[in-house]
Amino acid sequence: MAGVTPGLTGQMVRFAAIGLLSTLAFLLLYTLFRGVLGAQPSNLLALVFTAVANTAANRRLTFGIRGRRHAGRSQVEGLVVFGLGLALTSGSLALLGVLAPAASHAVEHAVLVVANLVATLLRFVAYRAWVFHPRRQRA
Repeated sequence: MAGVTPGLTGQMVRFAAIGLLSTLAFLLLYTLFRGVLGAQPSNLLALVFTAVANTAANRRLTFGIRGRRHAGRSQVEGLVVFGLGLALTSGSLALLGVLAPAASHAVEHAVLVVANLVATLLRFVAYRAWVFHPRRQRA
């Protein structure tokens, strides 16, 4: 494909598959926590539980990085990227609370899916350009 960085298409497909599984796990956890907690704590807990697994899976499967070298650094940087996703999803829930305070759980889920899609695009760019960039892995 002209103008596409080698490996980009495969990375995008693997990243999307991991993202889909992570989003499903997130929604399941959010729904379980939401029955007991409010929207914001449920969002935080569901994201925390899925963030570490998501970073590890993308490190190995999307970007082909094996072994323990820089694994800790990758997780810390992954948590920084996680913070962006948390800000987007929390902000989306807060905005929904202001605009539609009586919104159903189905509407909350829809808002979270859209916010997670935006966060996923940002996460892919951050992972590819920073966290898992090949030059940083060799250093």
